[in-house]
Amino acid sequence: MSSPGAQNYSRSLVVVTSLFFFWGFITVLVDSLIPRLKEIFELTYFQAGLVQFAFFMAYGLLSIPAGFILARIGYKRGILLGLATMGVGCLLFWPAANMRVFGIFLLGYFVLAGGMTILQVAANPYVSVLGDPRKASSRLNLSQAFNSLGTTIAPAIGAMFILSDNILTSDEITNLTAAKQLSYLAAEASAVQIPFVILAASLLLLAGFVGMVKLPQVLNTDHAGNYRQALKNSQLVRGAIGIFVYVGAEVAIGSYLVNYFLDMDLAEAIKNSGFLSRTSSYILNTSDLNSIDAKGIVGAFVIFYWGGAMVGRFVGAYLTSVIPPAKVLSGFAVGAVLMILISMNTSGLIAMVSILAVGLFNSIMFPTIFTIAIEGLGDLKPQGSGILCTAIAGGAFIPPLYGYFTDMAGFKMAFVLLLICYGYILFYAWGSKRAKS
Repeated sequence: MSSPGAQNYSRSLVVVTSLFFFWGFITVLVDSLIPRLKEIFELTYFQAGLVQFAFFMAYGLLSIPAGFILARIGYKRGILLGLATMGVGCLLFWPAANMRVFGIFLLGYFVLAGGMTILQVAANPYVSVLGDPRKASSRLNLSQAFNSLGTTIAPAIGAMFILSDNILTSDEITNLTAAKQLSYLAAEASAVQIPFVILAASLLLLAGFVGMVKLPQVLNTDHAGNYRQALKNSQLVRGAIGIFVYVGAEVAIGSYLVNYFLDMDLAEAIKNSGFLSRTSSYILNTSDLNSIDAKGIVGAFVIFYWGGAMVGRFVGAYLTSVIPPAKVLSGFAVGAVLMILISMNTSGLIAMVSILAVGLFNSIMFPTIFTIAIEGLGDLKPQGSGILCTAIAGGAFIPPLYGYFTDMAGFKMAFVLLLICYGYILFYAWGSKRAKS
């Protein structure tokens, strides 16, 4: 890219891609806090589960309003607003932990997720228009790959700085004297507060940096349309359904992987497998797997599910630059269906490896569905992005439904729900591919 305009787009793409990394990092880092939060606020498991519900419902409730705002103020100001909102959300963690009021924490997390929602609504379509429209899927896959890099690094950082101290159980806390209980809970609150104050400062500094960077104006806010016009685009509506089922299926698999592995009694099989035993020992940083419970042994392999998504997005950035994105999406959807079918009809390590491989095939789905869905929307892209980001709320609905079917018929039969989800994505990709030809 040798022209001045192209060079400006390259610099802009680097700046915006750094935002993808940052919000992926923060999203997963919050998960590292849940064991501490459960004790600080003396939560039930149901209340702890509300943390994820608050996150996904922010997308469901705020994406369309964010699209309205973005259509008025443009992409750059939308990015700045998203970063500032995330910073405010992080700062709310301080009084929440200090006062030990779970409602304030949920509010802070909702505000934080709301900022991410604004950022997603602004950044995803912005990346898609920073250059050749034919390479839009490739650019967004690359940016989303750095988002996955953030989600892969965050658990290690969380374990190092947030979960490195010994966390007492509820019974152990109860057995402490009143004075020691107050001292312990104060220390736990501090462990939660400091990381998020640092994150808030970092977000506000990043907003200042983005504010000083000259980003190209690629949206005509004077003639931006409305949601009614956007919803007339059938490709956008079908894409929103695709995002809903994709996010729901991805989160459902990730949420129940450990339980699925335990249901198949895989801990002993892993111990008896030389390569897998060495792998889990390395991940868990121990030479004695017998000292780790079954949940810890099988849980070590969840990293490959999310890590596969990161690797797949880097590969997908190349594939979608040389192959029509709809064809790539079709191939990856077929791969996900095949891996689930293999896991359904096998047991032991084969069933484990095949379901983990679904993470690799998940990788390109969100960015590719997104760019196909908003293609040709022009100045309606903010509204299209708002509709697509609203569909991320699938992560709040499909996992509980999957859990219900698991209770009724077991993990293997519940996979039928996931087959329907990926089957729809294949249908969407095939329809998009035919429309192009």
